[in-house]
Parts: sequence; C-alpha cells; structure tokens
Amino acid sequence: MKNCLVVDDSKVIRKVARHILESLDITVSEACDGREALSQCQSSDPDVVLLDWNMPVMSGMEFLQQLNATRSSRPKVIFCTTENGLGHIKAALDAGADEYVMKPFDRDTLESKLQIVGVL
Repeated sequence: MKNCLVVDDSKVIRKVARHILESLDITVSEACDGREALSQCQSSDPDVVLLDWNMPVMSGMEFLQQLNATRSSRPKVIFCTTENGLGHIKAALDAGADEYVMKPFDRDTLESKLQIVGVL
C-alpha cells in the first residue's frame, strides 16, 4: 500500500486530505510544518508528500529545498496551496515539486494528480 505524508498547518485540510487519500487506499501520516515533515521523511519513506506552501516554523519551499539537499532519492511532492500565480507554480516546479494542486481540492483532482506523479 502506498503512503502519503500530508504537510499543512491547517488541521481541517489535513483531515480532508486524509479522508480522500484513505478512500484511495493510501496510508496517511501528518505533519503541521516543514520541520516536522522533514523529521518524518528522515525516519520513514513516504511515497508522496502533499505539501502546503505557507506554514509556520518551515515553509513548504524551505522543506523542499532541505529534502532535496539531504536525500538522494526522495518522495514525489505535490504542492497543495492557495498560491495560484504562475510565478509560484514555476518556483515550486523549479524547486523540484512534481505537481501542483490548488486549494480547495476534491477527490477527483487529487486522484488525478496522484496518477500524474505515478503514485496511483
């Protein structure tokens, strides 16, 4: 079974994502900021990370930069954010994100993104 680390400072977003991912037979773990997520990635190997952009302690971009610097092989990363400007999308993809999804998202959208990155 595939597993996903959901990284978001919003408990509501984490709960919605968990519900959708579990309905797709994906095991879910959660982190509320980038630092906690980085720690979890070092102790386990998620197949995919659903990553918020704006978080306290360590942002999504900082997390992605640290993940790239510390891991030779890393999980797929899907940025999940309200930041919808082309500059943000390009910056995320240039930093190594595999996909980008806008909040609010639904099951079909998230399922499609997971298929694109090869998790489903």
